[in-house]
Amino acid sequence: MRSAILWCNLGTPDEPTPAAVRRYLAEFLSDRRVVEIPRAAWLPILYGLVLPLRASKSAAKYASIWMPQGSPLKVWTERQATLLQRHFAEQGRDVAVRYAMRYGNPSIASQLDALVREGASRIVVLTAYPQYAGSTTASVIDAVSQWKGRTRALPEFRFVNRYHEDAGYIEALAHRIEAHWQAHGRAEHLVMSFHGVPERTVELGDPYADECRQTAQRLAARLQLASDAFTLSFQSRFGRAKWVGPATDETLRSLARRGVKTVDVTCPGFTSDCLETLEEIAMEGRQTFLTSGGQDFRYIPCLNDDPQWIAALGAIAQRQLSGWD
Repeated sequence: MRSAILWCNLGTPDEPTPAAVRRYLAEFLSDRRVVEIPRAAWLPILYGLVLPLRASKSAAKYASIWMPQGSPLKVWTERQATLLQRHFAEQGRDVAVRYAMRYGNPSIASQLDALVREGASRIVVLTAYPQYAGSTTASVIDAVSQWKGRTRALPEFRFVNRYHEDAGYIEALAHRIEAHWQAHGRAEHLVMSFHGVPERTVELGDPYADECRQTAQRLAARLQLASDAFTLSFQSRFGRAKWVGPATDETLRSLARRGVKTVDVTCPGFTSDCLETLEEIAMEGRQTFLTSGGQDFRYIPCLNDDPQWIAALGAIAQRQLSGWD
């Protein structure tokens, strides 16, 4: 009886090219959990308008942040899986760890097949999403369920749906920010930017926005920040629907215009640096703040391979593994 962990992240194109980005976006934006518009109305828009217009633009953005080893999100997610495997090995534990992408490669199905071939009979599905959302966490569970539907000899499964208030996760975030402050000094204001969701999903009962606020409050308390020293915001709006706010770009613009000269920006909901943090925040966000009157914009990197984060991740996984050993 062997236990295993499937570490799941959102996904990324294989290459920073229009063709590869188009394939990735087609899979991502076809997910009913991501876009809840009826298929008959949405698919013609997706293939006739969105993909032709966005593929080239998004490819250029990916090219601007691409690392020699590949996409940052894939590089960091793979590194985290390797370090998590080492974490358990150093404890003398035989726990297999593989990483998978909900969209793109390696797929969840292919990695589950590999784990079963390696003898895994008990699998913890652990996502890179600290805050639960139907469009992220639930979609991963959907993909696992689809694999289970075509597999005869099924392993046991456990799922980690959220860890937005986990003490180890909060401490790792705080350590990351404090290390940045120690190295670069502390800005006048801290912006905590989370990925946004349409307001309709919250009205339908999705807990994501509330869990982002709970994370921000716990992190602010740990950092001993006054209520006027930080702002929670949401980024990555898409389409014409109303999204939860305040929006990150509007927040940065407003801070600069009211006289705030220096800001630090952190993205607690992203456990790996990716397009949304490196391009949308560190590049576009910087330009928004500086052109609105700000003087110094500093982006604080994600948790990535921080040792304190790997230890926290190991503890989160261990709680699910308990009883199987």
